[in-house]
Amino acid sequence: MRKEVLFMTRAAMIAAVYVALTFVLAPISFGEIQVRISEALTVLPAFTGAAVPGLFIGCLLGNMLGGAVLPDVIFGSLATLIGAVLTWMLCHGQNTGKRRFLAPVPPIAANVLIVPFVLKYAYGVPLPIPFMMLTVGIGEVISCGVLGMLLYQVVEKNLLVIFR
Repeated sequence: MRKEVLFMTRAAMIAAVYVALTFVLAPISFGEIQVRISEALTVLPAFTGAAVPGLFIGCLLGNMLGGAVLPDVIFGSLATLIGAVLTWMLCHGQNTGKRRFLAPVPPIAANVLIVPFVLKYAYGVPLPIPFMMLTVGIGEVISCGVLGMLLYQVVEKNLLVIFR
């Protein structure tokens, strides 16, 4: 029973931090040019499976409470879930130690492939999809690739053992 409680506590904590970061930094968390700092947390599935539901629920709540339209709530949250699941799969199993530095790649790819279509068809953003893939990609590289890998280093050095 203790393992399940610890798993749910970690997931809830990750979800809460994701929502809090999304709201504190709301002006840069939404739109066709965005740097959602909370996406830095998407490296956490490299350390704990609890990050997968935590990130999904955090993104879902962040989008819902942030006033996103229903397609954004659904597909934006699914992009985060897909990225989290793929990061978990990439970083766990046999011979995965050398691949952990790739932890930010799945969430970056998932968001670049999904979010521009949400912006175009759910919000009617008149920009071309390839351009929005670029802008979303730049924001994801900043949040997941740069800030996420900084977080990764902190967690890996046992400064945040709660995620292990």
